[in-house]
Amino acid sequence: MIRVSVVSYLNSKPFVAGLTQNSIINKIDLSLDIPSTCAEKLINGKTDIGLIPVAVLPLVKNAQVITPFCIASNGTVNSVLLLSQTPLNEIKQIWLDYQSRTSVMLAQLLAKAFWKIDVSWLPSENGFENKIEGQTAGVVIGDRALALKSNFKYVYDLATEWKKHTGLPFVFACWVSNKSLPEDFIDAFSDALNQGVALIPELSKQLQPDYPFDVKGYLTENIDFRLDKEKEKALKLFLEQIK
Repeated sequence: MIRVSVVSYLNSKPFVAGLTQNSIINKIDLSLDIPSTCAEKLINGKTDIGLIPVAVLPLVKNAQVITPFCIASNGTVNSVLLLSQTPLNEIKQIWLDYQSRTSVMLAQLLAKAFWKIDVSWLPSENGFENKIEGQTAGVVIGDRALALKSNFKYVYDLATEWKKHTGLPFVFACWVSNKSLPEDFIDAFSDALNQGVALIPELSKQLQPDYPFDVKGYLTENIDFRLDKEKEKALKLFLEQIK
């Protein structure tokens, strides 16, 4: 069995649906994790394939991007946010979401290179969202960001900010292996992911009762699942910037 770790957020549910509704499920041991755990498992050899935050690619031995699918946004992502009660130029410190290294590094890159703000960075743990107040902002990702954004006066979408300054989409996570895998398996795996993306209209109807926002809109307008040439260019630029 090939061990696979996938992100447990809404934006990866099409991938999960594709994998579980395809015969490939009989060849994999699938686990659902937060992004940082997906990364840790792949880095430490606890899994063979992971949908991992792209910032950790340099830390994965023998890293190979194995499919033309990813979690990306070509503009507003809505689920990777800097939340604040004060504008950027008044922020003094920022909580960094413990669930994803990529979003943290993107926020730090934006702050230094584009926003030109000098702030203190605070490591976080579960429940840190409740400490975002005054001049203390917070990077919040995933389903929590979607649910909390209306509670804050200032909301900065990190994918929007990246595109504003680079003109490029942003890739948050991609499918990576830490070993060579049979070509026929990779083809079948990619076919299952493609099948999952095709299920979005049906899947959105099933999931909608569980969410207080437009699920189909989020999965079709905010998230882009295809790792094309433009996103590969964006990914390369981001990895160069964070070296």
